[in-house]
Amino acid sequence: MSKQLVLICDDQSIIHETLSVYLENDGFAVASAEDGQEAIDKAALLNPDLIILDLMMPKKSGTEVCRELRAKSRVPIIMLTAKSEEIDRILGLELGADDYIVKPFSAREVVARVKAVLRRFTAAKEDPQKVLRFPGLEINISSYDVRVNGESVPFTPKEVEVLYILASHPGRVYDREKILSEVWGYDYFGDTRAVDTQIKRIRQKLPEDHVPWGIRTVYGVGYKFETGDV
Repeated sequence: MSKQLVLICDDQSIIHETLSVYLENDGFAVASAEDGQEAIDKAALLNPDLIILDLMMPKKSGTEVCRELRAKSRVPIIMLTAKSEEIDRILGLELGADDYIVKPFSAREVVARVKAVLRRFTAAKEDPQKVLRFPGLEINISSYDVRVNGESVPFTPKEVEVLYILASHPGRVYDREKILSEVWGYDYFGDTRAVDTQIKRIRQKLPEDHVPWGIRTVYGVGYKFETGDV
């Protein structure tokens, strides 16, 4: 069985050296890119299983790289950010990053996050039955495809996962922390505003009128997916 390939994109050599040692010791193959353009080129050339992507890089920023990758690929992306980069971090999640880690970080934590993201991504691809259907709406978590009245609507992977979690249990109220935990696959220490951002973007892409379903806000608690039967 071939090793899973992790592409590390960062302009600091110490990051490459440290993460490479830990990832290789855990059985991963590793490749490196030191600027945003090289990240784009190597992602296309090597087809990695996961990308670790720094927000601040020469030539192209991490958010630019994430945007370009998501236009043509569902490859899992973990972003590396500094504490001062909160706005860019939220933007990265909006663009479809699967996770982020704040510097300075533990290399062991990065490996654990890589494994968690890959487990979730692999499980979704391997289960072809994970399709939810409602009148005029189909959510396929295996192919990360959402269709409204038969037409595919462009969703980021995280938007699909949030919508799928809510729609899996119509009428059930999820608080923001629960959504973060369910979607990111472990105890997530991110800003719960990321959930509000995801919900806002999902609502913008789904019709609001003349449909028997929708995402409702439960004020002071969180969100739920309602159908005509609830």
